[in-house]
Amino acid sequence: MTTLADFIQGLPKVELHLHIEGTLEPELLFKLAERNGVTLKYDSVEALKQAYKFSNLQEFLDLYYDGAKVLLHEQDFYDLTWAYLEKCKVQNVVHTEIFFDPQTHTDRGILFATVINGINRAVQDGREKLEVSSKLILCFLRHLDETSAFETLEEALDYKDLIVGVGLDSSEKGNPPSKFERVFAKAREEGFLTVAHAGEEGPAANVKDSIDLLKVFRIDHGITSIYDDLLIAELAQKQIPLTVCPLSNLELKAVDDLKNHPLKKLMDHGVLVTINSDDPAYFGGYMNENFEASARALKLSKGDLCQLARNSVVASLLSEQEKERHFHAIEQYCRENT
Repeated sequence: MTTLADFIQGLPKVELHLHIEGTLEPELLFKLAERNGVTLKYDSVEALKQAYKFSNLQEFLDLYYDGAKVLLHEQDFYDLTWAYLEKCKVQNVVHTEIFFDPQTHTDRGILFATVINGINRAVQDGREKLEVSSKLILCFLRHLDETSAFETLEEALDYKDLIVGVGLDSSEKGNPPSKFERVFAKAREEGFLTVAHAGEEGPAANVKDSIDLLKVFRIDHGITSIYDDLLIAELAQKQIPLTVCPLSNLELKAVDDLKNHPLKKLMDHGVLVTINSDDPAYFGGYMNENFEASARALKLSKGDLCQLARNSVVASLLSEQEKERHFHAIEQYCRENT
């Protein structure tokens, strides 16, 4: 009889909501700080970890952006991405769609090319050496203005072969999807797919506006959709995926207890829900930890977990041939282990 943790470990998984800057573990952060001569606010790994107690999204973002200042050179971005891909291999994450925030770095004088080349080199090595496939999604920082987003989009045009889509992250409150309607229209004209963070701290209306104004094919988070019956019906009918991040939602107080997380209710309504880790270095868990914590809190069956794994393949940007290969692996595993 396999344990829940063993079952989740063996289940082939796809991650669709992962900020590469959010995988910067304290140990690597200190290593890069020393390598690059960067002075940190905290004098030890333990002291930094003690700071990982957040009351809301903004408190986390302040620490997140401060930590990113150790990322200066192409090799830093390589090391960051490679460490995450190694974790994917260990946790049987077979494909990942990675967010990166160029403005976090270009605003510090780091070249866009430095960021993308370091990340992409690790992605290529991950595919060849670890058999973990990846796609890259550029996110605009919504607390910055439209002009900055347009400038970032312009820089991204030289890397269309490396970037499959654009997204929208950072502070949701006070920064509605409408603020970036023109930027997303231009991105779509240039051939990028679109996703957006919505319905994390903000209202269900932000989810609806992301669909209608930004023309996204996938919503990142989306948990406040549970408060809008018409929106739930639309998400289910159109099979618009939600990339839900349970431990993140708990740590940032979007839910008070995982037992009250709407993930299972959304599944029961027929919404295409997926489980992801968001910023795992800060929120206490990568994919397996998110799956296990959700399963225990919401009493998810092995069948539910298999469905969540299938949902992530459906919601991914993989080709139909690649999807079929992953579906087959999940079906075989679930047939033999449930």
